[in-house]
Amino acid sequence: MIQAVIDFLRSLTNPERLIQLLSTLLSGWLGYLALCGVVFSETGLLLGFFLPGDSLLFTVGVVAGAGQLNIVLVNVALMAAAMAGDSSNYFLGRRTGPRIFSRPDSRLFKQEYVTRTKAFYERYGGKTIIFARFAPIIRTFAPFLAGVGGMPYLRFLSFSVFGSTGWVFLLTMLGYGLGNVPFVRRNFDIAILTIVFVSLLPTFIEVVKARRSSARAAHQAGGE
Repeated sequence: MIQAVIDFLRSLTNPERLIQLLSTLLSGWLGYLALCGVVFSETGLLLGFFLPGDSLLFTVGVVAGAGQLNIVLVNVALMAAAMAGDSSNYFLGRRTGPRIFSRPDSRLFKQEYVTRTKAFYERYGGKTIIFARFAPIIRTFAPFLAGVGGMPYLRFLSFSVFGSTGWVFLLTMLGYGLGNVPFVRRNFDIAILTIVFVSLLPTFIEVVKARRSSARAAHQAGGE
C-alpha cells in the first residue's frame, strides 16, 4: 500500500509517467480532479506537507505543453484548489485553536514544523501567506496559524488569492514554456531542483535580511 502511494507521488513529478496516468486511469475530468485534490490537500490538510507542490505544478505545465492538458483549465482549476485548501486550513485553525501546539511528535508530524511557521508568521504577518506559497512545509501550516491567530478572513483571503494565483501561474507556465526544451527533458530532475530552489530564493533572502537586522539590533543593544 505504502509503495503504491510512493509510486503514485513519483508519477506526479515525471512527465512521461504523468501522461500515461492521465491517459489511462485518470483520463478526462478525473485527471483534473485528481490534480486539484493533490494541490488542495497540500495546504488543506495539516498532514499534506509531504505531497509534491512546486514540482507537481512544473510537471503539469510540461504535460500541458505536450498537448495532454488544457493549460487555461489547469491554471483555473489548480488556482481554485490552492485557494480552497488555504481557506479550509484557515477555518480548521479557527476551530481547533492552539491545541496543535500540544500535539506530540510522530512520524508525519513534528512540532518543529509549527514552530518554524509561527516564527515566520510573527515576522511577516499577512505576507507570510504569500511567501509560504513558495516554501514547502511552511505553506501547509501558514493558513492554519492565520486562523489560530484570528486574522480577519477577508484579509487572509486577499493574501491567499494573490499567493495562490501567482504560485500556480508561475510554475505551470515555466513548465509549459520550458518542457519541450531538449536540455530540460534530458535533465528533468535537475530542472525540478532548480525550480524549487528559485521558488525558495525570495524566502531565503527575507530570512537572511531578518537575521541581519536582529544581529545589528543585538549588537547595538550590547554596545549601549
